[in-house]
Amino acid sequence: MAPPGCISGVRSPRLIRRLRCLTVLGTALLGAAVAHARSPPNVLVVVQDLDDIQSLDPAEGFELSGVQAFTSLYQRLVQPDPADATVLRPILASRWEPGSGPHSLIFELRADARFASGNPLRPEDVIFSLVRAVKLNRAPVFILNELGWRAYDIDHQLTKLDDHRVEVRWSANVGPAFVLSILSSPVASILDARQIASHLSGGDNGNAWLRGHSAGSGPFQIRTYIAHEALVLDANPLCPAGSPRLGTIVIRNVADAAVRRLLLEVGDADIARDLGPDQLAALAGRPHLKILQFPSASIHYLLLNAANHSNPALANPAFWQAARWLIDYQTIADKLLKGSYEVHQAFLADGFPGALDTTPFHLDVPRARQILERAGLTQGVHFELDIFNQPPFGEIAQSLQASFARGGIHIDIRPQLASEVYARIRQRAEQAAWLYWIPDYFDANSTASAFALNREDGVATLAWRAGWHIPGLSSQTEGARAEPDANKRVQLYLAIQAEVQSNSPLIIALQERSRLAMRDNVQGYRQGLNADMVYYDRVTK
Repeated sequence: MAPPGCISGVRSPRLIRRLRCLTVLGTALLGAAVAHARSPPNVLVVVQDLDDIQSLDPAEGFELSGVQAFTSLYQRLVQPDPADATVLRPILASRWEPGSGPHSLIFELRADARFASGNPLRPEDVIFSLVRAVKLNRAPVFILNELGWRAYDIDHQLTKLDDHRVEVRWSANVGPAFVLSILSSPVASILDARQIASHLSGGDNGNAWLRGHSAGSGPFQIRTYIAHEALVLDANPLCPAGSPRLGTIVIRNVADAAVRRLLLEVGDADIARDLGPDQLAALAGRPHLKILQFPSASIHYLLLNAANHSNPALANPAFWQAARWLIDYQTIADKLLKGSYEVHQAFLADGFPGALDTTPFHLDVPRARQILERAGLTQGVHFELDIFNQPPFGEIAQSLQASFARGGIHIDIRPQLASEVYARIRQRAEQAAWLYWIPDYFDANSTASAFALNREDGVATLAWRAGWHIPGLSSQTEGARAEPDANKRVQLYLAIQAEVQSNSPLIIALQERSRLAMRDNVQGYRQGLNADMVYYDRVTK
């Protein structure tokens, strides 16, 4: 199949002009030498969709592209081992030990750790960063709330013991292993309090400045961020883990997946993300290119908003049940998405302890019609489906539209920028959406508390956003989080997954096999299960 813009395998003049314009635009915007036809030897050029970024403040940013950048910019006290996410390694902490009570830990900080500004790491920076994240109270704060931390008492939970030690306390009924997992998440990134002090605005704790700047100790620091255009990172030679091997990373926003592919082919880009199955298939076997596949904890699911009163069918459990039999899971995974995804119908991704591996649902139109008829849902049933305007969401939505139509349900597809979809979801303004979920830290609770916990207290879990009233299941989920016995905990999560799988407005369908394409001279790129496990520090060209 010829690439878009090609005639009999020859690139059209219009496409050549478009590529050249993109290159010139990128150079002008970034102030970096992104030369046409080959990127500079000490610069890594990545093309992807950046439209989802709403903030690069780790206490606020919660979208995929931003989260992917946080490990390059910031470090936490502890972080997962890049080769094995089940193992947490001390990073800005050199060690930890039990604290003064059963719900406390003492962290000793690395004596040699410095931020990119040159300021040394202090206990005050740890306290400032965690207190700030809780009090800022933005989207990812619920992760820290799992420890019982709230704005009114967080100041009393963290104490400087001396110039190199800080004690962390928590009130939630959870053990130290769970606390360490929470502290490994991006929202727990440690910031340079002294640097931020010079960028305060109206009591915002530096939030406005940090949306487009960085104040961390990671291997890179932000040189330039232009929303919807590009993110440029420069090496941080003071990183405690050592200076990265490349001087600059240029991440360019290229909305069209076909153009991303062509920029990679002509050498204007070194890595292309967010390519659809057709683009990846076209690149397979091409000279000077390679396609890498990584494990991914990303699961795709259909959210039906039972709280949307404009469409009462969405609140009917019979509709949820019928919808499960109207998704052509296997065809989407094998034929439409060409092996980039696999059928997976439980909220814990394969690779997590206790992941449920049963797949009881398949396309069965007669069964779905029977369920709908018994519930009286046979006349004029329809819903609007919000999707990201990027592959593979359009392909998946068209498959859903076709298979649901066979069951008598009409779907209106609403493709939008990722930022627009997120805004509607957070306001519970959508009727339905096809979304993906990636855990925020490597513990089953990260996902279970999203899919199976809703205390109707305004905490914006996925269950809350779906309007799913589940006091009993919420109690089970909280009990699993507190269970100290690892084997018992696995059994609890298996039961919780089975309930969500069979009877909820959250219909889990696929697990991603993360693939990206790159030039064959790029070496040392690493990527792990979770969204923040993207590592550019060892990349060479």
